[in-house]
Amino acid sequence: MSDSRMAYPRSSSREIEAAADFGYDDMMPGAETHFDQDFMSVLESTTVHRSTIGCIIPAYNEEESIADVLEGLLRQTRVPDVIHVVVNNTSDNTVKIASEYAGPHEVMTDLGEQFTEVFVHDIGKNPDKKVGALNYGYSLVEGCDYLLGVDGDTIADPRAVEYLETEAVSDSRIGGISAIYSIDDRPIQGLVAKWLIAGQRTQFAAFNLQNLLRGRNMAVLGGQFSIFSTNALRDAMKANHQSTPWVKDSEVEDSLLSLQIKSAGYLTKISPYARANVGGMTTIKGYDAQQVKWTYGAIELMWPGQRGDTKGQPFHPNLRLRWFENFGMLTNLFVRVAFLILLAGSLSLGAFVFSPLWLIPPVVAILLNVRIARTMENCTQRDVLFAALVFPAEIFMWIRLSHFVRSWTRFLSRKKVDNWAMQARAERGGGSIGHWAPFIILILVLVAMAVIWTMLGPVVQSTILWIGWPIVGVVTVLQTLLMATKLFRRYQGYKV
Repeated sequence: MSDSRMAYPRSSSREIEAAADFGYDDMMPGAETHFDQDFMSVLESTTVHRSTIGCIIPAYNEEESIADVLEGLLRQTRVPDVIHVVVNNTSDNTVKIASEYAGPHEVMTDLGEQFTEVFVHDIGKNPDKKVGALNYGYSLVEGCDYLLGVDGDTIADPRAVEYLETEAVSDSRIGGISAIYSIDDRPIQGLVAKWLIAGQRTQFAAFNLQNLLRGRNMAVLGGQFSIFSTNALRDAMKANHQSTPWVKDSEVEDSLLSLQIKSAGYLTKISPYARANVGGMTTIKGYDAQQVKWTYGAIELMWPGQRGDTKGQPFHPNLRLRWFENFGMLTNLFVRVAFLILLAGSLSLGAFVFSPLWLIPPVVAILLNVRIARTMENCTQRDVLFAALVFPAEIFMWIRLSHFVRSWTRFLSRKKVDNWAMQARAERGGGSIGHWAPFIILILVLVAMAVIWTMLGPVVQSTILWIGWPIVGVVTVLQTLLMATKLFRRYQGYKV
């Protein structure tokens, strides 16, 4: 293990300028010298990169995955120039396993022989958790051209770093680029776990596809596998009077940094080629804690007057997708709950009349889900069945609605909660049964409304149905038209 700083060799742009000063600009068109030929051949065959990449892996109890993560980085066609594993608050063998890879590595790749060195840092108790580990890592690689952030459970495709670097170098306006994320479902065991992973794969696919179709403008440069220009990080820090890129007062440190990079005048992009498999949640409790933390943090960024030290930015362009997501979840919640209430009321009066038109919205939803599933690079039979069979996707939507309700309830209650700690406990199998609270409340509300319904007169009951069904119908029609627009939209050949 080592905490020493490294001096990273880098090719300066002055080398290119020197070539011009040497006389290339003065040569007649068509004239070609032996020096010219030799110089170009060196450029074509050289293994010295004109940019340097420092990789940071914040690791917390990652003994099951850290070896695969490091192996994946060492198998890259473009190996990072240095890899720092920053272990924090760990209680397992992450340090021991990662230390087996510590030291220099000479790697033969498709791009030639490359050199990297792996450092492992055990920073012990760290009150700032992942944010503290990221900032510690930044201090080690701030001299590099790019910072590659990799989660301790993310395994990238062999050409992911090469693709990210190629695009970043091609445009100085780019402040950061995210890979396309999915989850490898092959090692997953258990019916519930497989169902949850299928839902998360669909969720990732829909999110990635939305960003790709928006001019590849990425709303969130996820910490799972993203590359950042260190110039962009410095400009974002300066603009926000920060001493570090990541701040500890946000539940979604990667979303906030993405907003700051965008506000500093840089582009935040998603790569159409670089891919990485992230760690998925295999229990309902763990998935709930993760999603509530993410949604809660996004709400704080959206809402004017965030409770942390960073003000809310409701009109920031990177948050438009967040607003649409929350509005969509609110619409889904209203339609489902209202439909159940009106259906029960109609049945109680014997006024229920089935119409085949009611099948149009679920059919459109199924077709849209199947099309999204088919855009996955590694689409499996399970992905298609999850989308095509109504109940798996519908139950998963109810689970997501519970996260939506819990997040907004927690935010509006103004109760100070450590969502990071709650997620960690949930992943270890601890925590409360709070993830079932929205469903318990829904059942109680439905029972209470049923009692109240029986106390109303027939005229009042008929009036409620007469007003309620058209409202639900209009909202459902608008929702179906929006789904149809997404269904028939050109996906431009993108694979997620």
